[in-house]
Amino acid sequence: MLPESVLSRAAAEIMDYHGSGQSVMEMSHRSKVFEEIMDEAQNLFRSVLSVPDNYDMLFLQGGASTQFAAIPLNLLNGSGKADYMLTGQFSTKAYKEACKYGDIRVVASSKDKTFSYIPEVTREDFDPEADYAYICLNNTIYGTKFPYIPDTGDVPLVADVSSCFLSEPLDVSKFGIVYGGAQKNLAPAGVAFAIIREDMLDRIVRDPPTMMSFRTHVENNSMFNTPPVFPIYVLKETLKWLKSIGGVDEIYRRNKEKAALLYDEIDRNPLFRGTVEKEDRSLMNICFVMAPEYKELEALINRTLEKLPERRLRIFRMHRFEGKKYAEIASSLSLSVKTVEAEMTKALRTLRDELEIYMKYD
Repeated sequence: MLPESVLSRAAAEIMDYHGSGQSVMEMSHRSKVFEEIMDEAQNLFRSVLSVPDNYDMLFLQGGASTQFAAIPLNLLNGSGKADYMLTGQFSTKAYKEACKYGDIRVVASSKDKTFSYIPEVTREDFDPEADYAYICLNNTIYGTKFPYIPDTGDVPLVADVSSCFLSEPLDVSKFGIVYGGAQKNLAPAGVAFAIIREDMLDRIVRDPPTMMSFRTHVENNSMFNTPPVFPIYVLKETLKWLKSIGGVDEIYRRNKEKAALLYDEIDRNPLFRGTVEKEDRSLMNICFVMAPEYKELEALINRTLEKLPERRLRIFRMHRFEGKKYAEIASSLSLSVKTVEAEMTKALRTLRDELEIYMKYD
């Protein structure tokens, strides 16, 4: 979900960007106007996240899922080994993809408890000969987030940060690569980003497919082929908005307040049970299920929730993979705390009214 001011600006400039006489969607990516858009987007990224100078900033296509293959294809060049932590759906997908290209080891997994917690690891758990270690920092489907950054020693750490990026401060210097899809927080679907420490390029000794090579995109400033010009333009405007409200520190403060509203209701309301260990709860993806004693009402509640009108924040939704309900703040960063509170209150009132009718006539 994008800030309304960003959507308004994009709508206003859809026919004529800054007096150029053309839309961003139709201009050449080799034009001076778009090069300025690209440069500003990269500079804003660096400024908002305090990206160190020894990191390259890439805008890529194929979504974050393409990087499941691109990362091992680029980095499995020394021992051919990598260590993965499995904490949810997407780290598992990344692990399975990497297994096609090298000797991939699972360092730790929370699958034993349906990915409801983040395993604790130490430097000694990682293979010092591994070419890289891999985590998914926030887990969309299961509602967990790493409360710490694993210490991997001299092994470069790679992180998928798609669903929590720019929602809170992140020390990029602790990672070899940080990447993700921008459609969660920053832009329309179509562009992914990667922040790559320069020395990681020195590890690429084999010749991966041209479009999968990080070096290809670094050397061509993310314009080896036509980039997704409109999503990059919107991403630039979202970063400008984020900087204008006080940057990552301010959005983190807001996100903590919004998440607390939802978690407090889940913990207070006897209808619900949280599905995640409290210390590992995500600020972006708040998951819960019906309490066992109310299971017989679940079908009624699901029907009731489906009647709720589409809003900019759907407090209650059924997850298509796990059947659990969840609220997603990842795609609603721009919403105020008051808006989240109001939408939650409306949803709960609708739910309560339907339950009262059911209990009256049952």
